[in-house]
Amino acid sequence: MPLRILLLEDEQAIADTLLYALQSEGFEVQHLRLARDALAAFAQQQPALAILDVGLPDGNGFDVCRAMRQTSDLPIIFLTARSEEIDRVLGLELGADDYVSKPFSPREVCARVRAILRRSAGPVQACPVLRLDEGSQRIHGAVGPLPLTRYEYRLLATLLRRPQRIFSRSELMSLVWEDAPETSDRTVDAHVKLLRAKLRDAGLAGEMIQTHRHMGYSLRV
Repeated sequence: MPLRILLLEDEQAIADTLLYALQSEGFEVQHLRLARDALAAFAQQQPALAILDVGLPDGNGFDVCRAMRQTSDLPIIFLTARSEEIDRVLGLELGADDYVSKPFSPREVCARVRAILRRSAGPVQACPVLRLDEGSQRIHGAVGPLPLTRYEYRLLATLLRRPQRIFSRSELMSLVWEDAPETSDRTVDAHVKLLRAKLRDAGLAGEMIQTHRHMGYSLRV
């Protein structure tokens, strides 16, 4: 399944432009016009990312962001006609990941969504047996760098950034194979199998990549 984005925007013309652009990029988009509806949808199922308009008929995006931040650290982008510095600062201080002023380029918004989703895995956490070197794009074991292909590196790096977190196959396809839209569940499974074999060849436990039935994969520290 594609990653789901919650779009809170009361201007239909703007919403239609973003809906088309995001859906063309392979995202599933839930469009809502009211703050209360967005919070109800968020409580029912958390999206991968939220795009929040600031000015709304029944409130503002800042209040929606505050409410979401009480229980979640999901990525948030503010989308607004306001361009004053104080509004941008307030949005970022509330925990937003980005701030886009109208008018905007839909392609730019999509690019920012992709970039934020790549970063949203969070900072690298300590792992006793693997070390991620973002600069050289290598992952080191006890005896040196692992001989990984491009997508093997991306996959293991994604899991390594958030040990214990379960990534669904659709999330991995979006984060790792973003430039290969023909990717399928079988591609993910095949790369996990290859990674496990290379971990064993390096003297590590291949089973540190755990399978969660009907859910996805995680890295056991």
